[in-house]
Amino acid sequence: MDDPQPGSLHENEPHGDDLSQRLNWLRAGVLGANDGIVSVAAIVVGVAGATAASGPILAAGAAGLVGGAISMALGEYVSVSSQSDSQKSLIEKERRELEEQPVEELAELTAIYQQKGLSIETARTVAEELTRHDALSAHLSAELHIDEDDIVNPWHAAFASASAFVIGAILPLLAILLPPQEIRVPVTFVAVLAALAATGALGAWIGGGSKGRAAIRVVIGGALALAATFSIGNLLGASGVV
Repeated sequence: MDDPQPGSLHENEPHGDDLSQRLNWLRAGVLGANDGIVSVAAIVVGVAGATAASGPILAAGAAGLVGGAISMALGEYVSVSSQSDSQKSLIEKERRELEEQPVEELAELTAIYQQKGLSIETARTVAEELTRHDALSAHLSAELHIDEDDIVNPWHAAFASASAFVIGAILPLLAILLPPQEIRVPVTFVAVLAALAATGALGAWIGGGSKGRAAIRVVIGGALALAATFSIGNLLGASGVV
């Protein structure tokens, strides 16, 4: 049987870190949408408990959507910026070490492959060949598990987080504003809990967990949040405070 040629092994199948990164982004998107659903639903249901007027409900929901999206974007930007700065610092440190201590770095790479189970001769050969091909990439991958071309972008992360939040937040806004006044709260409860069940199951599927248990957990949490805010709004409305 002929040896497989480079690039001929299941080219249409996802492999390695690329698939893992896409799944991580998808999971972050699902969680962002879930946050948008719960937070904005809690706001509009709480206001609907206090007043039947559509204006205050729309104003509060829109404020929650915009404020939540900005907050998500800022939080993600700060977090990912710190991660990106750390990765860049490690890459520069490794680049300097390769320039200043090439012999020591080759020995270090050899030792890493020995620890993975290769013999000293094989580990040395692998280290030398990888060093000749791309020394920096070899060390980043083996030592730090970093890909120089795969540094996280804080702007992309911020935009993705805000977009996911907005997508999730639109559902409760539409659910509370479109139906007739007398059924808007029950419709919102049903729509929100159904959406939460879907996002919970999808998040569990991405992570390889139990879709049923995850959906139940998210639905129970969402139902408690909606019930609490509606009760508070209803109490404040009945007391004449608002």
